[in-house]
Amino acid sequence: MPPPKKKPRAASPPPADELSANLNAVRERLVSSVMLTTERLQDAVDDAVRRGRMTRKDAEELLSTLVAAGRAQTEALVADLEQLLGRGDAVLRTVDRARRRVGAGPSFPIVDYDELTAAQVAKRLGALTPAQLRKVRDYERRNGQRKSVLAAVERKLG
Repeated sequence: MPPPKKKPRAASPPPADELSANLNAVRERLVSSVMLTTERLQDAVDDAVRRGRMTRKDAEELLSTLVAAGRAQTEALVADLEQLLGRGDAVLRTVDRARRRVGAGPSFPIVDYDELTAAQVAKRLGALTPAQLRKVRDYERRNGQRKSVLAAVERKLG
């Protein structure tokens, strides 16, 4: 008889103070940022041109510069968030698993999901709404990736 399979160990989460510091840094970046749509910027420069306060050429150059700077800032912020979420992924999974187990917060559609077999999960899919089915599918894709569960969800979403 082969030895029992060991569960792979999750990467250890960063210390709480490091995670807190990272979240505070992201919060500060968001608070100090200004978010405007390209359309809103276009409206503002068009208004300036209509009032004769700048030429169309100057307005187009200004808009181009602002949009380029905004895109660069957004890309940097997204990279920071992805890095933070990548490091905090183990923590987020643990918190999410605990939340589903006790039914706290926005509830997961299937109670004790992580303790159920694929067959048990499939039996419980019938009563779920399409939104709940998508939530189960997305979670399964990120975590267990059990083909039978994913196939059952896709059949129900049909």
